[in-house]
This record gives sequence, structure tokens and C-alpha cells, in this order.
Amino acid sequence: YSFVLFCLCSVPLCLRPMQVFTKTKSEIYLFFNLVCDPADVISTVEFNQTGEFLATGDKGGRVVIFQREPQGEYNVYSTFQSHEPEFDYLKSLEIEEKINKIRWLPPHNPAHFLLSTNDKTVKLWKVSEKDKRAEGYNLRDEEGRLKDLSTITTLQVPVLRPMDLLVEASPRRVFANAHAYHINSISVNSDCETYLSADDLRINLWHLNITDRSFNIVDLKPENMEDLSEVITVAEFHPHHCHLLAFSSSTGTTRLCDMRARALCDQHAKLFEEAVDPSRRSFFSEIVSSVSDVKFSHSGRYLLTRDYLTVKVWDLNMENKPVETYQVHDYLQTKLCSLYESDCIFDKFECTWNGTDSVIMTGAYNNYFRMFDRASLRDVTLEASREVCKRRAVLQPRRVCVGKKRKETDVSVDSLDFRKKILHTAWHPKENIIAIAASNNLYIFQDRLTPNGHHNMPEIQSAPPK
Repeated sequence: YSFVLFCLCSVPLCLRPMQVFTKTKSEIYLFFNLVCDPADVISTVEFNQTGEFLATGDKGGRVVIFQREPQGEYNVYSTFQSHEPEFDYLKSLEIEEKINKIRWLPPHNPAHFLLSTNDKTVKLWKVSEKDKRAEGYNLRDEEGRLKDLSTITTLQVPVLRPMDLLVEASPRRVFANAHAYHINSISVNSDCETYLSADDLRINLWHLNITDRSFNIVDLKPENMEDLSEVITVAEFHPHHCHLLAFSSSTGTTRLCDMRARALCDQHAKLFEEAVDPSRRSFFSEIVSSVSDVKFSHSGRYLLTRDYLTVKVWDLNMENKPVETYQVHDYLQTKLCSLYESDCIFDKFECTWNGTDSVIMTGAYNNYFRMFDRASLRDVTLEASREVCKRRAVLQPRRVCVGKKRKETDVSVDSLDFRKKILHTAWHPKENIIAIAASNNLYIFQDRLTPNGHHNMPEIQSAPPK
């Protein structure tokens, strides 16, 4: 990974490279246009609860953890192989090593714990530091080999000696053989003892200390698969109430379930669905209405959902319509046919809140990402790409136009590169720091605040590529 530090001014947002993270200040690493290995494509990004650590997973089954240094930069802390490719001999099915989701557990001791999952198996990892080692064993020599007992004439007390810092990642639990379909999401409960894993048709509840059984709490599988009308796309626990969970489906609905009411939550407590005007229905209506991500606000009052074209904010007390709707890329309405033919219409974009629930962020095509200020209703489109990693250059807000260009900097919808897409984003839980994954590149943006709390000269870090 390589890092570039940027500066981000107040709205309208401007990005300026200020620093290149190198071995010495006089060196500058050049970014060569290398062919991206599919295994290096980042598939998930997640901050921990304090924001000190940032974890990324890729299609090669690797997890890379970054730690924030005192000066504010993120550097590689640990890298380990979480999943390996497997083969299901019973179903003659290959199981990819791709990391679908990573979720951190709340910290309770100096070690850090996180859950990672591929299509079939969830693993609990412990990441810990080791800076001392024991020496002076009675029965083993310095290399760990057993001594000849006849040569031992005295006993000594082992002592701890300082050593170079070693970060170890070890699997503590493996939760397997519970899903017949591909796992699309995991979520840690606020009780810090249980978590859920969801696939296309079922949601299972696990205890973190029990690996051989789980409880099925949602089951959408019909007796006859020909009657199947929807699949689960994402599920998440409420941040404060351990009995509440939400899950969304391919039909554009989001259900809120209360585990106190029933052991099997097939009967939802609330259904969040927006009525569609019949005159505006088309062949693509059901496809673009499929919810690809759902996030509770930090306060627990609102739900944030992302479908193909929009981001919606729902009040948990109002089910019939969202309180806010933001158009992410409405200019693609005329491109749905070609997007369907290229399968891009099935892309799953994520969305996220900032720490105060006042700003929403989500990704788009052409390596663009969108931010929406809920109070001022202002929005901005920015680009995360290696082309902007130039010292003292300014990254201007982007504007996509459908017709003729109004400005030289405008981008025509016909020139968008749909192979470049930002699907995975994350926001620091306490500060204005965001992480954006674009293919095998990781970009980290930091917004500096003045002592009075106002936006001043936000800093942006960019980390392309592995």
C-alpha cells in the first residue's frame, strides 16, 4: 500500500495533494499503471468502534488492518489470510475465498477481535501484540527442542525478555455449515455476545462462544421454490436494542423485526416500503428498487437504505414513505438497458452515515462518490482515482450532464466508465475520516476541524494500490 495526503476545503469541496507518504520526505513513489489482479480487488472496508483501526478484505481472502499513527496517518498494522478457496464435494460447488464482510467486536482488552466471512464460513479472529518472549526454560533449549533430562542438574526460573513488536492474528472460532446459500451480511449485536449471519433466504443467530449450532430467526424459503418471490439482500442489528434487527429484500422492502415477539421473526414488526406510481413502472423497476445496503443511524432513530438509483432515510416511526430521498445518479435512467446487458444494474452499492448522522455517503460509477448534507440539502460529487494524486493539484467537484456540457469540467454521461465503481465505503465513527475502496485502491480522506468545531482545511489521504 502507498499513501498520498490531500487537503479538502470547505464546500464546495476541493482536494489538494499535500504530502506523499514515503520512506523519506525527498522521495516520491510513482504509481505505475499495472494490471489489477482480481484477487487484489477490495471487497469490504470497516472501521473499528474507536476508529483507530481500519480493516479491509479482498477477493483473495486476505484481511489487511491499518492503524492510525499519532500524527494522523494510517499505516499497515497486520495482514493475514482469512479464508482459502474450498470445494463442496456434495454439491460439486467451488467456494470462493472472497471476504464478503468484516465486523469488529467492541474492545474489552488490549487484543482486538473481528468477524470475517466468505460465502459459507464465518471466522472470529484475534489480533494481538507480542513484545516479550520467555527465555530460560528447564525442559527445552533456546530453539524449543526437548533437553536430555539426564543433563538437567539445576532448575531456573524463566524470564521475559524484550523483543521486536510482533502482531499475531489467530482464528479463535470457526462458524461453518449453517448456510445453504451465500452469506451476504453479518452484524454484531449490541449485547456483545451474539451476532447474525444472513444469506439469500435465511438469517441465523449465533453465540460467539458456540460454533456447532445456531438459531434460525428468519426463513423466507417457500415449500416450492417456484413460489420464491424475493431474497434477503442485507441484515443488520439495531445499535442499541439487542432485540431489534432490520433486513431488506430484493423487492425494495425493509422489515424491522422484534425477537421478543417471536422466536421465528417471519412476521415483521414494521415494514418500510414506498408506494410506486404505476404509471412510472417499467421492466427495470423491480431491479433498481432492490435494496443493496441498510444502516441504522448511530442514534438508532433512522434507517438508511440504498437501492440502485437512490439513498433513502426512514424514520422508524413512519413506515409508509421515507423522510428523505436523495438521487445518487438519476442521469442513468436512460442507460438502464445497456446497464442491464452488461450486468452493471446488479451492482451492490453500500452507504454510510457520518458520526453525527448529519451527512450521508455512497458510491457511484467512474470512481465517483456522493455526499449529502441532510441539514442544508447540499450534495457534492467527488472522484477517487490515481489520476488526482498530483502534488498541489486541486480536485474539483464533478458534475455529470446528460445533454450538452455547460462547463469544460463537466463529464458527459456517455463518457462514464462503468467498470470503475465505488461499491464499498466506511466512515470513522467519531471524526470526519472516510475510507473508500476503488478496485484495488484504498483512499482515506480526513477533514480537519478548527477548535470551534467548524470545517476548515480537511485533509485527505489516498492509498493506491496494493
